[in-house]
Amino acid sequence: MTVHDIAVIRGDGIGPELIDAALTVLAKASDAYGFDVGITEVDAGAGTYERTGTALGPEGLAAVRAADATLKGPVGLPSVRLPDGTEAGLLGGVLRSGLDLYANVRPIELLPGVHSRLRAKPGSIDYVIVRENTEGLYASRGKGVGTATAMADTLLVTRQGCERIARFAFDLARTRSGSRPDRVRRVTCVDKANVLRSMYFFRQVFLEVAEDYPDIQAECLYADAAAQALVMTPEYFDVVVTENMFGDILSDLGGGTVGGIAMCPSGNVGDGCACFEPIHGSAPSLAGRKKANPTGQILAVAMMLDHLGERAAAHAVREAVRGALDMGTVKVERDGRCDSGPAAAAEAIAREVQPGA
Repeated sequence: MTVHDIAVIRGDGIGPELIDAALTVLAKASDAYGFDVGITEVDAGAGTYERTGTALGPEGLAAVRAADATLKGPVGLPSVRLPDGTEAGLLGGVLRSGLDLYANVRPIELLPGVHSRLRAKPGSIDYVIVRENTEGLYASRGKGVGTATAMADTLLVTRQGCERIARFAFDLARTRSGSRPDRVRRVTCVDKANVLRSMYFFRQVFLEVAEDYPDIQAECLYADAAAQALVMTPEYFDVVVTENMFGDILSDLGGGTVGGIAMCPSGNVGDGCACFEPIHGSAPSLAGRKKANPTGQILAVAMMLDHLGERAAAHAVREAVRGALDMGTVKVERDGRCDSGPAAAAEAIAREVQPGA
C-alpha cells in the first residue's frame, strides 16, 4: 500500500475545525482508493508565536520540508502583531519564500447549490488564478524602509521568477478543457504594464514564454480592466497569471462571485515542496460556533491528492463536494457560512466519496 507522509498545520481561529473536517474526508478517500496517509502535526501560526516568539520553529519547518505535502489550516489572529504592526502569525513569507513555493494556484469555480451574487449558473464560472508567490510587491514583506514621515516598499520581479510562473500557467492550461463558452485554452496575463516598468517586464517575459505554447491562446490585460472583466464576463477566463499582490486581490474578488472565499482552495507549489490550504483567513469570530464553511479546506485536500498522484481519489472528493451541495446535505448560506457546521458538512461529503466516482 502506498503511504503518503503529510504535514498538518491546524492553524488559528476556525483552522482546527476545518482541518478536522478535511481529515475526515481524506480518511474516507484513503480507505476507498487504497492508500495510506501518515500525519505529522506541525505547531505553527499566531498561537505558536504567542507561546514561542516565532510562528514556525526550525523543527516544524524541517517537517514541512520532509513531507510529501502539507495540509494547512488558516493562520493568524488580528490581535497578534509584530512590532512593525503587521500580523505575527502568518506563514506566507516563511513557507512560500523559505521553501520556494513559487506558484500559488487558486481555482475559482461556481459549484451546484451555491448562490452567486452574479446570478450565474453552476459551472459557468471555472477558471484558475496562478499567482507568482515569491516576488512582486510582497517580496518587501518585513523589508520596508522609511521614517516617521514616509515608508517605501519595493516591487521586485526577476526574469527567472517571471519565466517559471508563466510556464507553470501555460502547462496548467494544457491540462484543462478551456474557457466555458468557447473551450479555448487561454492564459491571460494580468499586469500594469502601462504604468510600472516592472510590470512591463513581467508582460514581455510572459509573451516570450507564450511563443513556446502555440496551442494555447495568450493575451494580456491590465489589472483594473481584469477586475471588471472577472465580474462582467467571468465565464471567458481559463487561466490567469499575475504578480503576487494582484493575484491576492483578484482571487478574493473571484471568490466573491462563487459564493464567497470559503469555497476556494489553493495550492502553493514549488519544485520540491507543496502546501495546500483555503484562501481565507482564520475568522476567529466564528471559531467554536459551528458556522465555519469547510468547503475550501476539503477542496484543498483534493488539490493535495492530485499533487500526490492520487488523481482518482482527488476526482472523487471533488465529486463528493458537488454531490453534497447539489443534494442540499451541505448548505452554504448567502454570507458564505455553513450552518450545519464543519464536522457535519464533512460527514455528509465523506458519505459521497465512492470508488470509481
